[in-house]
Amino acid sequence: MRRSAFLLQRVAQFLLVALAASFLISLLLRLLPTDIADVVLPYGDEAGKEQLRTELGLNSNPLVTYVKWLGNAVQGDLGNLYNAGYAEPVTDRIQMALPKTLLLILYAQVFSLLVAIPLAIRTAQREGSRFDRLVTVLSFSGAALPGFAVALILAYFIGVRLQWLPPLGYESIAEDPVEHFRLMILPVISLSLGLIATYTRLLRTELIAVLKEDYVTMAMSKGLSNRRIMWAHAFRPASLTLVTSAALNMGGLIGGTIVVEVLFTIPGLGTEIVYAIYSSQVFFLQSTVALIALIYVLFNTIADLLGNILDPRTREVRRG
Repeated sequence: MRRSAFLLQRVAQFLLVALAASFLISLLLRLLPTDIADVVLPYGDEAGKEQLRTELGLNSNPLVTYVKWLGNAVQGDLGNLYNAGYAEPVTDRIQMALPKTLLLILYAQVFSLLVAIPLAIRTAQREGSRFDRLVTVLSFSGAALPGFAVALILAYFIGVRLQWLPPLGYESIAEDPVEHFRLMILPVISLSLGLIATYTRLLRTELIAVLKEDYVTMAMSKGLSNRRIMWAHAFRPASLTLVTSAALNMGGLIGGTIVVEVLFTIPGLGTEIVYAIYSSQVFFLQSTVALIALIYVLFNTIADLLGNILDPRTREVRRG
């Protein structure tokens, strides 16, 4: 019963967040100082603009327009994206762009964890050493650097000046895997630097605390090796905060990919959102905002579930 109630609660959160986010963006678009029809059809005649206003519901009550869009969205029709009078289904554009963004986020997360976990373990085992202090300073510095600044620096020095890697473009992994990964290196590093700093500091702090627990001290007194103590007794409970942070960042990283995708000309969801903002694409923005909200809540739920698995104490707290 508790598990069913938990799932029902999460489903309700899914729906409420998606509804609130998409409705809010539809209201904000109504507050734009310019006529959306003029932006979408700058060279169109008045009859064409009026037809577009009717299709977008700009002449109707905002709530009525939103309910109509929502009814169509439930049936898989998210509206159209307009470009110089040409209408393209929003669903088609999202289906083309979203996999590229999710792949970039996945690469960034995997790379960040592969670097952060060994660093955190090493620094926790050598607390107060020079290596620990150096990694701590670098972590704070890395967390302070904005992703767009890192992207610009890497693109200019690594891509343009040194020409070690291509600074711009995207290639499908199915068509050319080698070129795909070469083109993804700089964007992934740009997204990962801040994550590495955050994950290293989080896991290091938790590991230091867990290594001082009584049951770990007892394991040390039994003569167990440091490696076995770390992986069998310390890492699992200490990784709860890291797992939660990583799961939440999966949703939050979609916002971080916007600048990176634009700078490296990756045709992902972030690039499409920027285009939609400039051209006032109402239906596309409503749909993508709702989608991002759903993804964020989804990974928040995954973080809770993983927390239950990694640390049984969280189940006891809920039962209490």
